[in-house]
Amino acid sequence: MKKIKKRPQGTKEPQYNRQVHDMDKYGPATMGLTTSYFWRHDPKHLLFTLGRYKFVAKMVIGKKRVAEVGCGDAFGARLLASQGTRVDGYDFDPVFIDDARRVNADVPGMTFAVHDILKKPLPKKYEAVYALDVIEHIVPKQEKLFMKQVLKSILPKGMLILGSPNVTSQKYASAPSREGHVNCKTHDELRAFVATYFSTVLLFSMNDEVVHTGFGSMAHYLFVIGVDPKKR
Repeated sequence: MKKIKKRPQGTKEPQYNRQVHDMDKYGPATMGLTTSYFWRHDPKHLLFTLGRYKFVAKMVIGKKRVAEVGCGDAFGARLLASQGTRVDGYDFDPVFIDDARRVNADVPGMTFAVHDILKKPLPKKYEAVYALDVIEHIVPKQEKLFMKQVLKSILPKGMLILGSPNVTSQKYASAPSREGHVNCKTHDELRAFVATYFSTVLLFSMNDEVVHTGFGSMAHYLFVIGVDPKKR
């Protein structure tokens, strides 16, 4: 039988022993269905995804409890949880909710539930709701219904953050990236859509993991923030 080489008792530089102790106590960290796929097949895309969640985390600082619509495996949502924000993740697919619970079982302040936003509003109202890579999967004839249900889930003076690929970037995207994209918008179209429902609208561009306010048509990804829902 081949002998298994034992790991040295400590690292040569003592400050790194905390990493050894953490591994011995908890084992290796695990990623979710989507993030594992990215890591194996397109690692840079995982970087972009985490960059998007970092932006959202910065925008909701000070909010006590927020909701993510279309959370998927919710791997990036722990960036919000790490700053003390409570996150409730919702997705209409039970497969992803089960995975989100598995991946984030050790993260305090995160809950997950199966929910279809097109059928009814969220079960409670939030200071902020965000949805990354969701609106482009909703057919145009249902986008007003989506917004109606989201508005019913936001407190007065609340905030909505949408993230979506720019339609101008789709000709450069890979086939797997484009799959399911039935409602991509331009910079101006996304702003106008959200401005119908919110008093204040802020629009940002994103290329790779960098968020900026540059020329919208050259952005790969778009963020729009709606603040203070209009009375309807």
